[in-house]
Amino acid sequence: MIKWNYLKGKNSWVLKVKSEGSETDLEEVKEDVRDVIDVEDLGEEEIAFGLKAVKVSTITTDEEGGTDAVEEQLEKVEGVQSIELEHFDKM
Repeated sequence: MIKWNYLKGKNSWVLKVKSEGSETDLEEVKEDVRDVIDVEDLGEEEIAFGLKAVKVSTITTDEEGGTDAVEEQLEKVEGVQSIELEHFDKM
């Protein structure tokens, strides 16, 4: 029998972290993102005109706060222009 209690009160997020420009070092952005939040998965996505975004998957607890708390941490990362919530699941 599978027990799902360990997921109770947790939230799963997928965020698109957009860089300031095509010259932004995305590897450095990824490293800094890992420093400010617990990351489940990281990837890259082409936006347009050579611009790329970092796709971030993370899991937080209800006590850690909602999207504001996560976005507040990501806004501290140098080279980030904006953050867009792509997907949210309450677990």
